[in-house]
Parts: sequence; C-alpha cells; structure tokens
Amino acid sequence: MKRLIFYSLFILIMTWLVYYFGQPVLKYGFYALPFWIFFVSTILFGVELSFSLKHKNYVLTSIFGGIAGIALLCFTFIPLFTTWAMFHSEKHQNLIGEVKIGKSFTEQVAPISTEKIRIVDEAMAYRLGDKVLGAQPSLGSQVDLGKFNIQKVGDKLYWVAPLLHSGYFKWKKNKSGTPGYVLVSATNERDVKLIQNTNGKEVRIKYQPNAYFSDNLQRHIYKNGYMKQGFTDFTFEINDQGSPYWVVTLYKKEIGFGGRNASGVITVDAASGEIKEYSIDKAPAWIDRIQPEDFIVSQLNSWGEYVKGFWNFSNEQKLTTTKGISLVYGENNRSYWYTGLTSVGADEGTVGFVLVDTRTKETVWYKQVGATEKAARQSAMGKVQEKGYIASFPITYNINGIPTYVMSLKDQAGLVKMIAMVGIEDYTIVGAGTTMKETLRAYKNAYNSKGNAIAPDSMMETFSIETTVERISQDIRNGNTFYYLLLKDYEDKIFIGSSQISGELPITRAKDKVKVIYDDGSNEQVDIISFDNVDIQLRKSDAQKRVEKHFQAKK
Repeated sequence: MKRLIFYSLFILIMTWLVYYFGQPVLKYGFYALPFWIFFVSTILFGVELSFSLKHKNYVLTSIFGGIAGIALLCFTFIPLFTTWAMFHSEKHQNLIGEVKIGKSFTEQVAPISTEKIRIVDEAMAYRLGDKVLGAQPSLGSQVDLGKFNIQKVGDKLYWVAPLLHSGYFKWKKNKSGTPGYVLVSATNERDVKLIQNTNGKEVRIKYQPNAYFSDNLQRHIYKNGYMKQGFTDFTFEINDQGSPYWVVTLYKKEIGFGGRNASGVITVDAASGEIKEYSIDKAPAWIDRIQPEDFIVSQLNSWGEYVKGFWNFSNEQKLTTTKGISLVYGENNRSYWYTGLTSVGADEGTVGFVLVDTRTKETVWYKQVGATEKAARQSAMGKVQEKGYIASFPITYNINGIPTYVMSLKDQAGLVKMIAMVGIEDYTIVGAGTTMKETLRAYKNAYNSKGNAIAPDSMMETFSIETTVERISQDIRNGNTFYYLLLKDYEDKIFIGSSQISGELPITRAKDKVKVIYDDGSNEQVDIISFDNVDIQLRKSDAQKRVEKHFQAKK
C-alpha cells in the first residue's frame, strides 16, 4: 500500500511538472507525450524491479514495463513506418501543394519606386533599435530588444520588435508588462521610433516568451484551450492602429508524426492576453505571415528531393532551395517567401526561383536561370572590393521590369555605406552607389552596356527629343564618370548618362545638336537611355569597308 501511495504521488507530481513545464501536445502524432510516459514509467519500472527481485512479485513490474514498452513504440517504431519518407515519399513530395509555373515574374511582383526599396536588414535594425533604447538608461537597464520581424504598416515597411523582460527579477518588479516596442524603417535608417503610446493608450507587453509563470506566452496559450493543438512561430506584429499582438501559427501533422502543415492562426493581445482563432482564409489583413519559414523550406526541399521517389541516388532532376530565404512584397501588398532553386550539387547557378504566399501557401515557380544569393553577394562585394564592405542578404525586386537583387553594403562596424543592385539572370551586371538613385543609375548603365534594354516601370514614360546642348559637365563617382547635360527648351531638367551608353558623350560640347531618348518620372534629374550626337558623323575607312564586303560575300 505504501508503494502504491508513493507511486501515485510520484505520478501526480511528474504529471503536473510535465504539464506545466513540458506542455506536451495531447494528440497522436506528437512525440512529447509518449516520451514523458516512457521516461516516468521507466523510472517506476526500475524502482519496482529492485523490490520485485526481493519479494518475487512482478505484477507492478510487468505493468510499468509494458507501459514503457508501448510508449517506446509510440515514438520509435510507429513513426518509422507511418512517417519515414522511404514509405511515404509521395506524400512528402506533395506536402507543399500544387507548384504552378509562372509566366512572368513582373506579373506577380510589380515595379517598385526607389523610395520603397529596403536597405536596412535585421542586423542593422537591431543596432539602430538598441541605440534608441540605450538613449534612455532607465529603460535600457530594465528590458531587452526582442526579435525583429519585417512588416508592412500602412504602405511602409518596418522592422518591428517588442521590449522584453531582461530577467526574472525585472519581470517580478514589472508584472504589468514591458512599456512598448521599437519601429525601424526598412527604407530609411534615420527613421527609428520607440512606441510607448498608441491612440492615447499606454502600450504594455505583458504576455511574452521571456515572462514567467502564467505570463509566459506559450504557457498562456497552452492552458487556454490549446493542449491538443500544435502551435509555433511566435511572431510579434502590430495591427493598423499600432496595437501589439503575437501571431501564432496552428499546425497539424499530415504524415504520421511528420509533415507539419499550417492549419490556422491565432492572435494574442500582448496586453490583455485575449486569444482569437482564425482559419487561414479568414485571418485579418494586417497579419503578414501565417506560413512559418521553416515549414516552407522543409516542404520545398521535400518537393525537390522526392521528385523521382525515395530511391534516386543518381540525383536525377533533384532540386533544393538556395541558402537563405527572404520576405518580399508583390501586388496588392501581398507578402511572399522568396527562395532560389538549384540542382543538387550546383553552387552558383539557379534553375529558377519560387514565390510562396505567406498566408495561403500558393506556390509559383519561375523557371528563370540565374545566380544564387551567395553568388550575387560576392559579385556586389567584388564591385567595391577595395573598400572591404560586407553585403547584406539580397532582397529580390522588380527594377524596371528586371528581376534584381538589392542589398546594402556595410563596413566593419555594420553601418550602411553603399547600396548595390545585381541582375538575377546575369550577376555580372552590377550597379553600386551611395544613394538609391545613384545605384539605380549605375545599374541602368551597366545593363545598357551589356546590350540589353531597360524597360521603364509604371511610374515612368520614355521620350525621344532632338535639340541642342546648352551646357555639359562631368562628375566621377565610385570610379564611374557621369555626364550632366542641360538641353535647349528643356532647361528644367538635368540629363545624366555615361560613356557606356554612347562613346560620343565624352566628346560632346555645347551647341552640338543631339538626339536623346530618356526616361522621365516627373523628376528634375532624368536618365539617358540612348544618345546620338548628330554633329559627329563617324565614317568607316576604306579598309573597314573592304573587310565588311569580304565577310558579306562569304556569308
């Protein structure tokens, strides 16, 4: 009887500890519960076995041993046959859903103005946020900055991070929550804000991963109706009014004990703890991401890995994602996970890239050969190798109709010094500058010098004029020479081009008659697409004519 009372108390105590600290999902397909049952029953089996050897009574020993054996089967052999890709390769391959073939990248990702291109990455956002926090010593000693997440707030992109408790005693002293969050503009490194009030109401982050006991975010969700539901990806986001929430993905197991797949989303009010659950199609519009990054990477890799089933040791037609994944924004402010696809074993080349809707998981594959993010970074750093700058992870944009990697170039202190644009299709086309406009101009010149044609975006029109040069001057920036022209009847604009566009630009003088094709987006400075000095008539020599005539005859 004493043993039974001891065992009962031990089981009750262990059950409470597992429930409170382990928080296992009470549903088939999750490992935590059978593991803890195995752990507890194995301890009881060992204790009872030592008693049974003395008293020759093996009843409880057999019971505890049987429970331990069943629990062991539940997280070893059963998952082996119900989950392993060797037996379920087709299910793993189809977990991502239908992968559509995209016709044109520009149809889904609209051209973007230079003012909306993000140049501040997560590491830079943390430095800027930490700096604004350090400006308030009384606050900086009480809290830590949480993880930054990119989010569209209105029509602007921001990095958003909560203030979190810096330890147990700081939490105990301030149980009402930490006072606010930090906003860092993704497009302007000087736009950094500490938000402590919204709509006249004080901001408090009471429920958070760094809190203790009932204020702990995961425990709060678990004990309020989600003991039988898998949930993950605790993302801090703000709604349209600036109120802070935790956005948490609900998921289920599609293939035995594996195949995690998002099934819904919940929002947790960071101040009150109110929980609201939504299906994927009914989630509020301000929620940017429901599909966790690691889910998408895993599913895409399974889709590429098992294209010919499990037994494909020759790697025929196998694909894998490139290292790194980024969040990009397309038409109607929808956000997408972007990653390149490369053949297994390839290093610098891709066979295309995919866009995965971060809410619905709709996946589109663009079969466009190009460079990996790693190769693009190396190309950008090689452009300014004498400066020793480090490139941030590239973000993909539609620049004038061209799929382009855009990244910031930072010095050893982590400060943004330059911006680079690299063509995805041809990563030898690189433009770099100290401002976004300068970078775009250099990128256009590099692209035009390769014999390509820059397509104007929806914000620009292309014009062709024939007039006279009033003034011309030159400026050298980052090793590139640019020519600035004032043209008769167009004195309200400065026309800018380089010798890569035309070899006649360096020898053009005032009063020369010229023919210019240019892009105009209602700016005072416009980029020259094509330039012809009408007064300069270059003629072929007799020797050139004879050679051309010879080759024409051969043809």
